[in-house]
Amino acid sequence: MVEVTPSRVLEAAARAAAPDGVDPAALQKLLIWLSPAFPVGSYAYSHGLEWAIEDGSVTTPDALREWLAAILEHGAGRTDAIMLVHAWRAHGPELRGIAELAAAFQPSRERHLEATAQGAALLSAVASSWPSEALAAAIAETTGIAVTYPVAIAIAAAAHGIPLTATLTAYLTAFVANIVSAGVRAIPIGQSAGQRVIATLTPLVATTAAAAEAASLDELGGAALRADIASMKHETQYTRLFRS
Repeated sequence: MVEVTPSRVLEAAARAAAPDGVDPAALQKLLIWLSPAFPVGSYAYSHGLEWAIEDGSVTTPDALREWLAAILEHGAGRTDAIMLVHAWRAHGPELRGIAELAAAFQPSRERHLEATAQGAALLSAVASSWPSEALAAAIAETTGIAVTYPVAIAIAAAAHGIPLTATLTAYLTAFVANIVSAGVRAIPIGQSAGQRVIATLTPLVATTAAAAEAASLDELGGAALRADIASMKHETQYTRLFRS
């Protein structure tokens, strides 16, 4: 495990900083990899939201915003962000241990599928189109492990020298946007309402990212129990649009 100290946080911030912000080439890769068009199948997953909609828990834009805020602050959003941070910083056997821990943290069969299927698809697509020795070494180190999506993003970004802060913020923003997209389709709510939900959550995304960068692995844990239960209930939901 990586010990997180003030000096490590400062070092990470220094690596992420650049006179003109994120390097355009790094930004371009993030935009491509986290685009809905990238072949990881993110559109097929609702993170348990579909059951919450069926149950009547989430039926309005405000309810969707509150559901997502809880996930960011107390659930998989926070946990995945911490995993991403430590996977981005890790090398060798340490990376393998974090990848195993991230897979073990999935609370249900469907959430495990959601996380690992996207992770495998992302690493395969990036390795095919943006190969590098560092990426190949990281993939080899995690052979035999079902790598989760946030860990896969971390591996790809670190291998290509994409700053941690930018990677983390982009990942969490895409995470929110994907669940909102599921809500737009399944509640349903309008596209404009969906965008307003995303906009109102951007400060929380930034706060979650900043907290994750300074968090140790000992701080892992969540309390978004209804979201976890929703993913379990979704397995037996009679009519489904999504895989999770």
